[in-house]
Amino acid sequence: MARSQTEQPTELELEILRVLWDRSPLLVRDVRAALEESGRPLAHSTVITMLNIMHRKGLLKRRRDGKSFWFWPAAPREATTGKMVGSLLSRLFDGSPAAMVLNLLQTADVDSEELAEIRKLVARKSKESQE
Repeated sequence: MARSQTEQPTELELEILRVLWDRSPLLVRDVRAALEESGRPLAHSTVITMLNIMHRKGLLKRRRDGKSFWFWPAAPREATTGKMVGSLLSRLFDGSPAAMVLNLLQTADVDSEELAEIRKLVARKSKESQE
């Protein structure tokens, strides 16, 4: 049975998107080299297949240059991660940001710098809602 296409990127698609968000536009060989550097060696044909699937799914844009294609993300990192977090919030936490944040703080190792950053964001958000 064929796997259904999802709106959310798969784990490998996210790895490819991270490479392209940091360094795009890139040729197939450059995407492959970056994935190999990060510990994910893949065959050239696999990378081509993944990039073409991601293009069909609307995750990537591409431009032909002779016999090669340049690839880059169709949406900025913040838009993609925002959609993914929104989906997670809806599916697992019934749309409650408080439940999601509480769960994260209870289950993740959060260092003092991260806690300070979270406090700043909460204070700023609180101030914005009062205005």
